[in-house]
Amino acid sequence: MVSRVVILIDSSGGRADSIDWKLLGTVVSEIGELYQTVKEQDTDLILVDENRHDLTNAVAVRLRRPNGLTEIRRVGSGEEPAFRLEPYIDGYLSRTLGQDGVGQKVQDILSDKALLEKFRMIGRSPAMKMVARTIERIGPTEVPVLIVGGSGTGKELVARALHESSSRKTNSYVTVNCGALAEGVLESELFGHERGAFTGSVAKREGLFHTAEGGTIFLDEIGETKPDTQVKLLRVLEDGTYYPVGSSVPRRAKVRVIAATNRDLAEAIAERQFREDLYFRISVVKIVLPPLIERRQDIQPLLQFFWRDNPKLEYADSALELLCKYDWPGNIRQLRNFASRMAALKPKGTVDVADVERFIAEQHAGATHLPVTTGKTVEEAGQELIYRAILSLGSEVRMLRDLITSHLPSEGMGVGFEPRSSLEPKSGTMEEMEKVMIEKVLADTDGNRKEAARRLGIGERTLYRKLGKYRLR
Repeated sequence: MVSRVVILIDSSGGRADSIDWKLLGTVVSEIGELYQTVKEQDTDLILVDENRHDLTNAVAVRLRRPNGLTEIRRVGSGEEPAFRLEPYIDGYLSRTLGQDGVGQKVQDILSDKALLEKFRMIGRSPAMKMVARTIERIGPTEVPVLIVGGSGTGKELVARALHESSSRKTNSYVTVNCGALAEGVLESELFGHERGAFTGSVAKREGLFHTAEGGTIFLDEIGETKPDTQVKLLRVLEDGTYYPVGSSVPRRAKVRVIAATNRDLAEAIAERQFREDLYFRISVVKIVLPPLIERRQDIQPLLQFFWRDNPKLEYADSALELLCKYDWPGNIRQLRNFASRMAALKPKGTVDVADVERFIAEQHAGATHLPVTTGKTVEEAGQELIYRAILSLGSEVRMLRDLITSHLPSEGMGVGFEPRSSLEPKSGTMEEMEKVMIEKVLADTDGNRKEAARRLGIGERTLYRKLGKYRLR
């Protein structure tokens, strides 16, 4: 990769500089000259003197229009400042490192960019650089890898990068979504089956572990597998053996396993929905993919990547600012959805604030259960969500109070009835009322936790957590 570095120095003078910047890249002294240089040549890194206060967010956005992956770093005379840098600045470079130290730091920055490009990962955030470095280190090994991240964060992209950076890259790469198949079907898909093993199996079929022999198998959403399948997967990881459905003859597989999940497997283990021994086998190395909300500086380059076939499609600075404030619950997949829509509606136009607001409003209308905020800072969004949570909590307290009151004895009950039952709370705290309601509903359902969760209007996993919290198990 041919790299380009541009340095914007302080033109006021008055300070001797120990670094010969011309050895590192093109040196300019005016913003206009910087604009022209970036426009004329592909720029990977811009170093800006800390005394240049004319580099604002608007200037940074404009500088990155030719290439959203261009990094901008401040250069100062001291150690990296303890205070937070401007959000449009990617980092800090100290002159105290000396000529060789600064040169090495620049090379490290460019090496990280090269790794991201090698693995076809779009971004300049520190989190994605860390992911790329991890892939570079563990890709050539044989260890199983667990990729953890929300839906739409790019787990399959990482899995393929791991395969392509390994010695198995010339062999098969097989992927299966464990959450999309019923348990019996999944077992047959993974391990194959013999003729007559079940109704409809008119011929013998090899499984995906056989197909992936010598290569890599990617088990997406492994957290959705059932215990019986987990046992069989554990056997493959332990000694490489498996049994096709309907067969008593073991088969062997020399396959590297990469798994992914968007679930909290620690919670699933606590709820006995996922085997702890399997977890330790698949997570020898764990790669955590951050949600898009934690890598907002990647939004601009991702948009440019999605619009690479629409060079005449522009975006207003204000539209980009609003996009960077949105929470993106669907992560990169949702951003790509937005980009595709704009490419279809405005192939030669400009995406403005109204377009972004319309898109966000539609997302909110289609998923009212998500804590979506629009056009607000993180602090404003947090305050609004807390306010909504307080209102919701007050409503739940009133509902619980009414439910408990409806089960209390009336004044006309016969003499000798104990007015305070063992299930009635001895005080009015929220936790005590909640505990009473759970006990009452469990008693009414004869301990059927699935039915109890349905009546309480909560998920089964939530009920299990509350049972542990109140020691009701």
